[in-house]
Amino acid sequence: MDIRVQHPAFDVADEIARLHAADSGVGALVTFVGYVRDAHAGVGVQGMELEHYPGMTEKSLAAIVAEAEQRWHTLRISVIHRVGKLFPADPIVFVGVVSAHRADAFAACEFIMDYLKTQAPFWKKETTSNGERWVEARASDDEAARRW
Repeated sequence: MDIRVQHPAFDVADEIARLHAADSGVGALVTFVGYVRDAHAGVGVQGMELEHYPGMTEKSLAAIVAEAEQRWHTLRISVIHRVGKLFPADPIVFVGVVSAHRADAFAACEFIMDYLKTQAPFWKKETTSNGERWVEARASDDEAARRW
């Protein structure tokens, strides 16, 4: 389990290589990368600031990953979430899951993202063409998490 909350950008290719690490037992590697969009709810977005509670956030992410590891047969899982000031097209989050089989890797990756969106203590404030606004939780994210 590799959990990181950080300001700097991550390199997706480096993270994939780190997850695979020449392990001959790897049958599948599934990743998700989330980016800052240039619009949200029909309003242009110039930037986003992500805040977190250090220590509590990492503990929350570790609990989500531990639950995924209990539910599915995984070999390695990596979650990286950025904080601080970000701009459209910047990567925000990376989730990578390595497993012997694709079904476990896909399910664990999707579960982690669904729970990260609803359970992890991050606060997002967008700078838009209409001023600043805090990003509210979406009902569709809650619905996605409930299915697990």
